[in-house]
Amino acid sequence: MYKIIITFFLLISSIISLNLYADNGNECVVLLHGLGDVKFSMLKIESALKDEGYFTKNIGYSSTGKTIESLADEKLSKVVELLKESGYEKIHFVTHSMGGLIVRYYLQANNIPAGSRIVMLSPPNHGSEVANHFKESAFYKLIVGDVGQELTTDSKTLTKLKPILPKIGIIAGNKSTNPYFSKIIPGDDDGRVAVDNTKLTEMNDFIIVNSTHLSIKYNREVIEQIKYFLNSGKFKHANKV
Repeated sequence: MYKIIITFFLLISSIISLNLYADNGNECVVLLHGLGDVKFSMLKIESALKDEGYFTKNIGYSSTGKTIESLADEKLSKVVELLKESGYEKIHFVTHSMGGLIVRYYLQANNIPAGSRIVMLSPPNHGSEVANHFKESAFYKLIVGDVGQELTTDSKTLTKLKPILPKIGIIAGNKSTNPYFSKIIPGDDDGRVAVDNTKLTEMNDFIIVNSTHLSIKYNREVIEQIKYFLNSGKFKHANKV
């Protein structure tokens, strides 16, 4: 009977330890979706990161009546400050599309722990020609709102953003299923953003995958590359050991 009781308590202790690790690991990953999307679109990436032992915070937001600045200040800032108070040694970011712009804006005046890393999927860092094409459309303005005007290639909001310090890995897609948009966009594109417009001067690594703007979040290769970059600060290139 005594051995059974000891075994029971050891089992409970193991379960508690595992839960504590899952909820209070020293590294957290904040996930941020793109314009017009929902946080559930990031669940596949989130699940893979949880399996790696990361604590995750998947942020959902509506861009209606918002700007990149307001989303950074009202949504992202509060979450990150709470995570800092929780004592995480590293606070990483994995973003899709406009989510990367929100993180860049937040980091203009805020810091995250040293060693934190950022992986951006299909970010319109220099805007999108699709936004240029539709910016005067009443329907576009109604559906997308003010933030849609900030996604143009001549956006003052984007040109004012200064380089940020954390290590950045950018993954761009080069597959399009929208020939109309691709005619508007110069060079290779993912149906929404030109490959060249995803890049940043301060990025530490960059790869291109055969994926569309929306499907890149579900791409197995992309998810493996996200994990690799968060762990090593670089992507796994085929021609490198």
